[in-house]
Amino acid sequence: MFYRPADGHGLAHNPFNAIVTPRPIAWVSTRDENGNDNLAPYSFFNAIAYTPPQVMFASTSDKADRPRGKDTLANIETSGVFCINIVEYSARQNMSDSSGAYGREVDEFALAQVAKTDCTDINCPRVADAPASLECKRVDVIKLRGESNYMTIGEVVAVHLRDDCLVNGIFDIRTYEPLARLGYRDYTKVSEVFSLKRPGET
Repeated sequence: MFYRPADGHGLAHNPFNAIVTPRPIAWVSTRDENGNDNLAPYSFFNAIAYTPPQVMFASTSDKADRPRGKDTLANIETSGVFCINIVEYSARQNMSDSSGAYGREVDEFALAQVAKTDCTDINCPRVADAPASLECKRVDVIKLRGESNYMTIGEVVAVHLRDDCLVNGIFDIRTYEPLARLGYRDYTKVSEVFSLKRPGET
């Protein structure tokens, strides 16, 4: 099969996000100007630089009660900060429950029964028992091509690592099994890890 996205694919469901997989999930927490907390997952997400550490995630839909984007984007543009919480397999249903298009006053932490605590260096909540949380300051919000596509870039200014995820000085993903997004309604968990050496490494 061959298709050009501009011409359509002719399939029952768009295969694009099933091709670029697995994708890590950013469980993004924010706080608005009135103190309302928000938590929502985004699977167009990755780390993009080491020094200084930077991450990105993209939002691809709008809400009727926002001039553009969703609550997460609006809160970041107002506050200038956000926190990315890493999702583990055991939190898969909580993550899914937090993904609805709820009103801006709804606290998804409470709705999805997710324990929260305040971040250390930014005015923002975080998932209290996440394997890792990245406190971020907004670097840029970039309008991408397409009606509702926005990419947020943040600089990581503080990092929380859950103690049981540290093994012999290494943040070991085998201690919690990261959840990853596939296509359609499909997800996977990382339960097998192996190492490879690069050319020239001993």
